[in-house]
Amino acid sequence: MSYEAVGFDYMEEEREMEDFDNEFEDENYGRDGGELGLDDYDMLTKVTDTTAAQARKGKDIQGIPWDRLNITREKYRLTRLEQYRNYENVPSSGESMDKECKPTQKGGNYFDFFHNTRSVKPTILHFQLRNLIWATSKHDVYLLSNYSVMHWSSLTGKLTEILNFSGHVAPNEKHPGSLLEGFLQTQISTLAVKDDFLVAGGFQGELTCKRLDKGGVSFCTRTTYDDNAITNAIEIYDGLRGGIHFMASNNDCGVREYDMEKFQLLNHFRFPWPVNHTSISPDRRIITVVGDHTEGLLVDSQSGKTVATVVGHLDYSFASAWHPDGRTFATGNQDKTCRVWDVRKLSSPTAILKGNLGAARSIRFSSDGQFMVVAEPADFVHVYSTKSDYKKRQEIDFFGEISGVSLSPDDESMYIGIWDRTYASLLQYNKRHTYGYLDSFL
Repeated sequence: MSYEAVGFDYMEEEREMEDFDNEFEDENYGRDGGELGLDDYDMLTKVTDTTAAQARKGKDIQGIPWDRLNITREKYRLTRLEQYRNYENVPSSGESMDKECKPTQKGGNYFDFFHNTRSVKPTILHFQLRNLIWATSKHDVYLLSNYSVMHWSSLTGKLTEILNFSGHVAPNEKHPGSLLEGFLQTQISTLAVKDDFLVAGGFQGELTCKRLDKGGVSFCTRTTYDDNAITNAIEIYDGLRGGIHFMASNNDCGVREYDMEKFQLLNHFRFPWPVNHTSISPDRRIITVVGDHTEGLLVDSQSGKTVATVVGHLDYSFASAWHPDGRTFATGNQDKTCRVWDVRKLSSPTAILKGNLGAARSIRFSSDGQFMVVAEPADFVHVYSTKSDYKKRQEIDFFGEISGVSLSPDDESMYIGIWDRTYASLLQYNKRHTYGYLDSFL
């Protein structure tokens, strides 16, 4: 990750984040051309959820009142496609891929819209890091909202604060290497939640670990005092020899592995460039490592030695994921592509999948291996069918920056965080079944 980007005051792309709101304000006129009064404007921006039943009757899933605006959804979509600027570290990398890649077939219908919750307001603190939504069950979601990590229950409709980083956060357990004094006003750059474990990473190399079944914080550490210290990604997983581990990717070119019982550093691997994301294979033996380089690495999880290199991307990568079969993995890049690789033939990708607006910022495979979900920086999430060799996809289309996307462990629900000044929300899609009409009873 380009460290200089942190100082952009939300960077070049923040201006893109604001565009939807500015456009909304610019188009704050009725269809008859008359300016709307304050009461009308309040009505247009009123926080109202959208249910599946309402969406089937024609309500916009985000609650945007297009019929009251002097612009149609279709026209605004074209405007966004034409004007949204993809952030690149390598100039024209996305444009080059636009010319090379052919779009895959749309028309897949794997997940149905279920609910949009406007009271849940996800946020983003760094424009390149979008792993801030985690579903631990089909009803339980954890997300970053300003300085707080929140829990949302779609079953009870209750939003609960789990950790507030705006003040002082310190551990209430003693472990070697833990900073007992804790941290003050931590800016959270990335997040991971799995089962009963939560790990948050900060802009200054902070790591904060919490057990969700216990009060307080278990462990705090600062991984590095390097000036270039931002924590880019965290992954929680079952260790090769048992126990729960987590891995932190850092802009200081390091990858660190910890156990989650005593929170001890198990491995520290160093690379020639800042590491933006890692993902460990299902057998826990290989780590995919991507970062501020056009190449990606496959690394032995025990020794840290590079065992293979994948070549083809034109810019820096910020996402990776393994298919449950242990042979297939994917990498997401700022050249606007997600590439799918087979470990048995790494000379070329098995698929090159191009986004509509920008980088592939987040990738998730479903637990059953049937789908791969790819999130762009804004407006689009793509669900690819692995059975169709990634040639068929469902395109989920909305407006706003994406803070993260997550599938529940049973693949029944998919959550998408939308960051927007007016229409921030949490989208829920449920896996499509033949008995979809029952959603009105759930």
